[in-house]
Amino acid sequence: MSIHSVRRECANLAWDNSIPPALHVKSGDEITFDCADASNGQLTADSTVATLENLTSLTGFNPVNGPVFVDGAQPGDTLQVDVLRIENPEWGWTGLFPGFGLLADEFPEPALKIWKLEQEGFAWFDEKKGIKVPLRPFAGEMGVAQKKKGAFSVVPPYHTGGNIDTKHITVGSTLFLPVEVEGALFSIGDGHAAQGDGGSAIETPMKVTVRLSVRKDKPYTKTPHFSTATADTPSGEYYCTTGIDSDVREAMRSAVRNMIAFLVAEYGLDRVGAYILCSVAGDLRMHEVVDMPNYVIGMMMPKSVLGPSNEA
Repeated sequence: MSIHSVRRECANLAWDNSIPPALHVKSGDEITFDCADASNGQLTADSTVATLENLTSLTGFNPVNGPVFVDGAQPGDTLQVDVLRIENPEWGWTGLFPGFGLLADEFPEPALKIWKLEQEGFAWFDEKKGIKVPLRPFAGEMGVAQKKKGAFSVVPPYHTGGNIDTKHITVGSTLFLPVEVEGALFSIGDGHAAQGDGGSAIETPMKVTVRLSVRKDKPYTKTPHFSTATADTPSGEYYCTTGIDSDVREAMRSAVRNMIAFLVAEYGLDRVGAYILCSVAGDLRMHEVVDMPNYVIGMMMPKSVLGPSNEA
């Protein structure tokens, strides 16, 4: 195993399989990415709402570092991304941008909150009122290149990952991505100190270390899957399949369909039995709903429900 790094300068504003790799690595290598915040440095700890008002567009937002070419990765394989370490500074920001967000029509004016990220693992929303937000840092953008040629925006999520904005993929978690091009061409960015399911985040610069491994035994991975790290819910740890679509109902159907495929492949269930198990034990979650045009819906299956499998 080798350890590598990707500098902040190796950032791109599109998913495009023609972008030359910033790095070549072997399967199982670790890489540390130095990622700018979502504003690409346009917002700082000293910014005010006037800074937002002076931004004419969101051009330049959500840069992703990479791409990284993983030796041995071929179309039809799965790229396993183990999140090992995350470092972030002591500040972050959350903004309201006119025309952007779930309730954009109800909140037409720009707004900006600068957060102090406490070492104790929280950020005060309002110290006088005792309202604080627990910190669970993660990278909002993680993905691989699509087989289709051309430049694809870094704003929405895709079936190959991208801006999936899923708060559960933090240190200790594992993400699985479907490989569509040789080398996978993995990129990462958009550091978040905290985020609720479906919403905007506390945006922050970030250094994140991951291990990239090629898997030949998960051909059913057609959208991002992930395995959670900690039992921070009453049901414990989860394995999650996602559905990504511009129609939220179709995204839900895809998430369930992908969980059925996982249960059939890894646990030997038939499709009917897997469907029943999804109905009685799985949890459908809205992971990302603001980065149009696509939604990310997760079908989260508690690991406590399942017996042994060959799933890592």
